[in-house]
Amino acid sequence: MTLLLALTLALVSAVPAFAAPAAPGFRVKLFDSPQTFDLREMMGKKVVVLRFQASYCKPCVKESEAFSRLVDRYRGREVEFLALHVQDTTAEVKRFARDHRVNYALALDPKLTIGNRYGAKRTPYTVVIDRKGEIAARLAGESAVARLPRVLDDALRRGPAKP
Repeated sequence: MTLLLALTLALVSAVPAFAAPAAPGFRVKLFDSPQTFDLREMMGKKVVVLRFQASYCKPCVKESEAFSRLVDRYRGREVEFLALHVQDTTAEVKRFARDHRVNYALALDPKLTIGNRYGAKRTPYTVVIDRKGEIAARLAGESAVARLPRVLDDALRRGPAKP
């Protein structure tokens, strides 16, 4: 009986724990700013919300006000928001930011360089990365803004990554 218990424990401990997929690192210059956003700098410190959107995307335009309210709701709560405009020009992003009073960081991803690494097939597409640098959620379509509070609250509750 003791041998059977020992073998069972050995097998259970040998099975690797399944972790969420690691978020691909990237660095991008912020729109209309000299600053850059480096995902690696956020690891262990903040939950990151990446929003892949476009000025020509009707759901992105429709949800822009709700997304801005969400940003305000989580301001100061260890959550960083970044919207990557895919296949947009500088002029289109500037017009989108002005017309929709954007209150979050923007960057350009005109050739889907970052979007492809995250599996963005269409816009809007939202990815939540926890403080361990793991992808906590992938939310396709316009329902993401309504689902984000629960995902963010869960990620914040889990606390920072252990050193």
